[in-house]
Amino acid sequence: MKVCVIGAGKVGATIAEALSEENHDIVVIDRKREILDDLSNCLDVLCVHGNAVNLATLREAGADQADILIAATSSDEINMLCCIFGKKIGARHTIARVRNPEYFEQMLAMKQDLGMELIINPELAAADEIARVIRIPGALKVETFSRGRVELVEMKLKEGNPLIHCQLSTLYAAFGVKVLICTVERKEEVIIPDGSFTLQQGDRITLTASRGNISEFLRSLGLAQTRMKNVLIVGGGRISVYLARQLQAMQCRTTIIEISEQRCAELSELLPHTTIVCADGTDPQILQEAGFLECDAAVLMTGVDEENFVLAMYAETCAVPKIICKLSRGGYADILQQALPQATIIAPKNITAEQIIQQVRARQNATGSNVETLYKIISGKAEALEFAVRKNSAHLNIPLKDLPLKPGILIAAILRNGRALIPNGNDCLKLHDNVIVMTTCSSCNDLEDLFLR
Repeated sequence: MKVCVIGAGKVGATIAEALSEENHDIVVIDRKREILDDLSNCLDVLCVHGNAVNLATLREAGADQADILIAATSSDEINMLCCIFGKKIGARHTIARVRNPEYFEQMLAMKQDLGMELIINPELAAADEIARVIRIPGALKVETFSRGRVELVEMKLKEGNPLIHCQLSTLYAAFGVKVLICTVERKEEVIIPDGSFTLQQGDRITLTASRGNISEFLRSLGLAQTRMKNVLIVGGGRISVYLARQLQAMQCRTTIIEISEQRCAELSELLPHTTIVCADGTDPQILQEAGFLECDAAVLMTGVDEENFVLAMYAETCAVPKIICKLSRGGYADILQQALPQATIIAPKNITAEQIIQQVRARQNATGSNVETLYKIISGKAEALEFAVRKNSAHLNIPLKDLPLKPGILIAAILRNGRALIPNGNDCLKLHDNVIVMTTCSSCNDLEDLFLR
């Protein structure tokens, strides 16, 4: 597909990199030539220097023939204008990054009139992910499918976990709850396990089940802690605002430490039920006075990766039960994950890239079984996809054990008539099902891609 990306900043560059890895024809527009030079040196993309609000620049980049135009500059207004102009000159589909909460709320109602198929808010998506992890304290990451009916939970097996030395075929007999272990990362190798697989200490696993069964399973493991009541957030950016509102709905007491007096005044108006502390959140004394030693979760979201990294290490020495850290640089994220395997790392630009890839895959397939949801799991080494079965296929109504699935693919769940089914070998795929698939491949755009030809 021909994709035009406007803006070569952190988000735009991440989107361009992700889509170029999927062999799409990518054109990137930006006003800063030096950024484009760096991008063209490391990615197989065409770069166009200029102002994307200018119709001549859009046409020079081929936006008039683009299958998808993605506006991801730092300006909401420019992104909206680019989508309007792109649609006007012939772009088939348009996607805008809109970060301002006031714009975002209005745009949801206006997007059809403005010709935008999708509006993405990276900060809101990041807050959603953090809130899900806080709701399930034992998880490193929590994703949802089919409007929350099925959950995918990523966790690390540390010493004392009852799953250690457990053979997967015995899970139901041992715990009495229907769940499926979908992927296992062991010593940097990602495995799609079968029933004979035995878990070991240190494994990083993803498991899936209905929302109720996930909670019941974690309780049976002794991992379902009492709900988190006190959350301390360092950094008062947009993610913190979205998150604080969600935590209020979850009845969590929330404190935000922010160094800027002006921003603190804004936060006090936006979040009347949240405690705002105007101070340097990297000062250990300030942290302790704000309740760092007593909090159930520390969410570290200053605008500086190095500060967040150091704060995460300090939180570990203070035995904070749950550490959530925002990092933009992938190298830092890899190091912190090695140092603190139980910490949750949030990268808004990666969340945005996943949403974009999901839309691109859904647009490009033509057989009627669309990608509904897509998540990168196990540090991006595997994917979880949801397909809607919208047309008859030669692979329907055949027991799963008899299907010619490609290596590295697991059918993890089937959603049928509003109910989630964790399948066994005798279950079949049927028309109108939604199918959740785990795979170590990165080229599954359609249900038919799961099967050997």
